[in-house]
Amino acid sequence: MSGSDDDDDVPTLSAHTLAALQEFYEETGASPDHQAIPSDPFSVGALEEDWRMSQFWYSDETATRLAEEVVREAGEGGRIACVSAPSVYQKLKQGVVDGSERVTAVVLEFDRRFSTYREDYVFYDYNQPLSLPVSVEPRSFDIVLADPPYLSEECLSKVAETIKYLSKGKVLLCTGAIMENLAKELLDVKMCSFEPRHNRNLSNEFRCFVNYPSSLLCL
Repeated sequence: MSGSDDDDDVPTLSAHTLAALQEFYEETGASPDHQAIPSDPFSVGALEEDWRMSQFWYSDETATRLAEEVVREAGEGGRIACVSAPSVYQKLKQGVVDGSERVTAVVLEFDRRFSTYREDYVFYDYNQPLSLPVSVEPRSFDIVLADPPYLSEECLSKVAETIKYLSKGKVLLCTGAIMENLAKELLDVKMCSFEPRHNRNLSNEFRCFVNYPSSLLCL
């Protein structure tokens, strides 16, 4: 999900994250060069997070909660765009969320491993926020769920361009709490009470932001 195929362009991870990453490799026995290859490349949920590309999967509870939210807000026959949020897309495709069979979803990702999702996959580089295939029409999604890969003004600003291009109106943004003011300025969203969790503990506080009344997230 970084902006370049050149490893030199990948932002440096914090000392805390690097320590957590090393702990993860020691626990799993994986090497830093390990790339997860699904035994069934077309099975949903087969891919593992790659921390070198700032991928941090949601906990099962959080992914389910967010999937329930976007299904509810998309409505019957609605379209959902998951921007850098593949774990929510996966939850939608697993069929465990009521109503998920009545909506359609696509995942926009820099990581080309997700091309295993075939027509549901759209290659996405946030550094080129509007460089999307012609098949992705403007304002064609009932709700856009986005999780910018980096906590920076530059990243959120560019992802916001993509969100505005895709969305008919409804936006669900998941990012660090420290981005609250910028998120409000760019997308007119407000912070929810719901706190998203990840499979691995992260040092930054993450929150959800919406630009519509949400009974599920803003309790």
